[in-house]
Amino acid sequence: MSPAPVREDFREILRLVRPGSRVLDVGCGEGELLELLTREKGCDGQGLEISTKGVSACLARGLAVVQGDGDRDLDHFPTQAFDYAILSKTLQQMREPKHVLSELLRIADKAVVSVPNFGQWRVRWALLAKGRMPETKALPDPWYSTLNIHLCTLHDFTALCDDLNLRIDACAALSNGKPARPIDPTRAIENWRAETGLFLLSRKSDPTTAAPRQDLFG
Repeated sequence: MSPAPVREDFREILRLVRPGSRVLDVGCGEGELLELLTREKGCDGQGLEISTKGVSACLARGLAVVQGDGDRDLDHFPTQAFDYAILSKTLQQMREPKHVLSELLRIADKAVVSVPNFGQWRVRWALLAKGRMPETKALPDPWYSTLNIHLCTLHDFTALCDDLNLRIDACAALSNGKPARPIDPTRAIENWRAETGLFLLSRKSDPTTAAPRQDLFG
């Protein structure tokens, strides 16, 4: 039996993370990404997962994982304990996304965060044409059963990063299962096109001397 294909967002995360890094995967689920990082990049990985099922699956894979809630338990991790903190398609499910994002950049030098883009054209068209909350590949559940409670656009997310004095070191757009595409998330066209945005973030050491954002994207 051939191995299951690697998700495109996982491929991009593998590309961004340095080999041998210390990584915390917040909301690691059943450990697919954490296992990839450990096997293919030689990372010293740890997972934080709220569900008992997810924790059990991670342990069955031989992964280091603790059961906990990302909204509350990130506060207990030491400062700069990791090189990377990863939050893949989970920030929109957090009760306090601003606090969570800030904590990721306290406990790690860099954060990798992906969010579904509520400004994508299919979402806008569904609202305009049908007058109902949209269902897309990135937002597959009906409004009454979705876990997503804080939806945002790419522009909303970049504004939050500015508010927290975070630097966007790289960003990729993911749409329709296609390979990740490097973008500048501040461009209006990308706020229309991208189904999901994946961001590599760090703290600005000096906002007055930080490199212009447009130089960071291919």
